Amino acid sequence: MTAAAAALVISAALPAPAAHAAPSPATPSPAATTRTSTSGGTTHRPAAPASSSSLAAVNAVICNKYCDGRDAASAPSDRVPVTSTLFGRTFKLHVNDTDAMASASVEGGQATDEVWIDRSFDGGQTWSSGSKLGDATIPSGSTSRRTAQYNVDDWNTNGVGALRACGKAGDRADISCTSWARSTWNAWDRRTAAATALMMRFDRTTGLFDSTGWWTGANALTAVIDNIKRSGMTSYQYAIASTYDKNINAQGGQFRNGYLDDTGWWGLAWVDAYDVTGDSRYLNTARADADYMYSYWDGTCGGGVWWSTARTSKNAIENSLYIQLDAELSQRISGDTTYRTRAQQAWTWFQGTGMLNGSNLVNDGVNLSTCKNNGDVTWTYNQGVLIDGLVQLNRLTGDANALAVARRIGDAMTTSGYLSPGGILREPNESDSCNNDGASFKGAAIRGLGALNTAVGGAYNTYLSRNADSAYGKDRNSLDAYGPHWAGPFTQTNHGCQHSALDLMNAAP
Repeated sequence: MTAAAAALVISAALPAPAAHAAPSPATPSPAATTRTSTSGGTTHRPAAPASSSSLAAVNAVICNKYCDGRDAASAPSDRVPVTSTLFGRTFKLHVNDTDAMASASVEGGQATDEVWIDRSFDGGQTWSSGSKLGDATIPSGSTSRRTAQYNVDDWNTNGVGALRACGKAGDRADISCTSWARSTWNAWDRRTAAATALMMRFDRTTGLFDSTGWWTGANALTAVIDNIKRSGMTSYQYAIASTYDKNINAQGGQFRNGYLDDTGWWGLAWVDAYDVTGDSRYLNTARADADYMYSYWDGTCGGGVWWSTARTSKNAIENSLYIQLDAELSQRISGDTTYRTRAQQAWTWFQGTGMLNGSNLVNDGVNLSTCKNNGDVTWTYNQGVLIDGLVQLNRLTGDANALAVARRIGDAMTTSGYLSPGGILREPNESDSCNNDGASFKGAAIRGLGALNTAVGGAYNTYLSRNADSAYGKDRNSLDAYGPHWAGPFTQTNHGCQHSALDLMNAAP
């Protein structure tokens, strides 16, 4: 729930991953406490050893192009993206991008020092503490040691992985780990790397991102699908069917629930899914979602869709989504007049409310006492979703005014000192946290601006490039995961922040 008012491209040598589900790795023991080290990795006390049965499970050999345990000397490429230090020892992660494998090394050590690899399938949120893949000890008379190579991903179970190098001095308990990193498999440029980092947060058990993301999960799935269209990388297309099959009967069924904007987000995701797959079940669900929204259109304030089934407010977001969804459906349904009429009717009503203010920015909703603009915050997504809806309405009907209004909103959003200070999009009251609804707002905003940019021949290329360059340079970690501040600094990430950054990379020229 949210309301602001309240075509495969891979190396020929690497096969595409198969589509299967697998459980996420176990959460590490709370006995392991962590602190940030000066090298950018982490140092922690060791957790209690895992049982022999659980270790057998986490140490199960993964075989992609090659199997885990391959000699590091056989690696045709060697890139060291991350290092850490501890008591004069240096621990390195060596990535073999050619084969999508990695090994770890310790240098500057002494006999009995250890080095190993940790592997995570959720972006480093959890890993199998105690597994110590490839655990190796410096022998007597030497000062260094390197582990065998281990696969970054598990292509057989759609496990999108990350690795880090860890180690310790033989005579001390402290452990040092590098930051998490991965190969360039499915991450050969900014767009695909951001998509891969987002897919690390796809829970293969629930079919949602970060286990429970609902309306934000719809936005994350849309960003992944848009990346397929933009980059041609279909490796993550399995997420479409997985999400659908696991959640079609959730909540109200057909991706409907008590919040009409949630339903709109999902409807648009399934239109996008239909475009990529041609599977009519996705289009049928999008129609069910649009019809459900229509059932909450009434004569209060002359029209408009209610924000929730409780009928307490009418806001810009669900009505903008309704315009866009109806316009997109009409473009895909031969002979349609129903959805076309609904989209036009909704835009006529929207204009009459004054929610689009004199500064060409969209406020949050309608005052039900006056049936006019409530003057509430001009959230970024209110701009972008209406822009997208008007672009789609223009595409459907040829309404030149709709495109002209979209352009005025786009110009206002990109030049506003409130929404784009220093030329970088920023959410009003932007938090350092990604664990809130607002983390997804900029993604929807920039997605709409990207649609307008395409429609008007690249007029916003400079703005989009500036934002993408800033986020990439100032708001990204070693796994190509992004935080909430595109102007920097990086604070944290989750699927909301990550899909927003992916939406940006998809939109940028």
